Amino acid sequence: IADRQEGIGVCGWILVSLSFLLVLITFPISIWACIKVVREYERAVVFRLGRILSKKAKGPGMILVLPCTDTFIKVDLRTVTCKIPPQEILTRDAVTAQVDGVVHYRIHSAVSAVANVTDVHSATLLLAQTALRNVLGTQSLAQLLAGREEIAHSIQATLDSATEQWGVKVARVEIKDIRIPMAMQRAMAAEAEAAQEKKAKVVAAEGERNASTALQRASLVLAESPAGLPLRYLLTLTAVAAQNHSTIVFPLPINMFGSLGQKRTGG
Repeated sequence: IADRQEGIGVCGWILVSLSFLLVLITFPISIWACIKVVREYERAVVFRLGRILSKKAKGPGMILVLPCTDTFIKVDLRTVTCKIPPQEILTRDAVTAQVDGVVHYRIHSAVSAVANVTDVHSATLLLAQTALRNVLGTQSLAQLLAGREEIAHSIQATLDSATEQWGVKVARVEIKDIRIPMAMQRAMAAEAEAAQEKKAKVVAAEGERNASTALQRASLVLAESPAGLPLRYLLTLTAVAAQNHSTIVFPLPINMFGSLGQKRTGG
């Protein structure tokens, strides 16, 4: 919108005066056609002889529109939720993916939304699609999967700066879904499975090392006490019998453990 203030001219004022006179002559019938109601969440951009009246929107409440010379356009100021259709992109590491999202925006300047762009909603949707493709094309697949919030904020900043002159404020951008080819999904699943197997083997090896250290310490304790080995033998038999619910007969006298302990201590 041009910043310079220009009047409607002498002819314009004559037409406005005639229109106002027509309203007075046909009063009170014409008043019903001149009074318009604007809701709380709406603003009306009034054009008088093709020029925006007062360079600002009218409402909410009742507004007066003169016949023949005035026209108006209502603009909804509520937040609009716009779904971005799935966009096929090529990431920085040459992986094809389909990404869709959601854009939440609202119109904060009704005059700019009417005067600066033909269809503000269609323009915002197309710009959101382009921004989504441009931003995601600079990211790798790992960054795309792990950094959704950062990417959404980057797209929001891009859209907000581009739609400022349209009177649109982008409130939020969300990446809804990311779809990658089945071959890439299988490769990623195999990589994750291999990583889990590697981790399991490391944990098992660590457990074996700890168990070996514990057994070494236990053998030193048993070596210091001759009666410890028979007691440990009896506890092992008790545990085996309790687990299998059976009676175990082992043809080995307990005295042999005592003699073995004596020989060890004597030797």
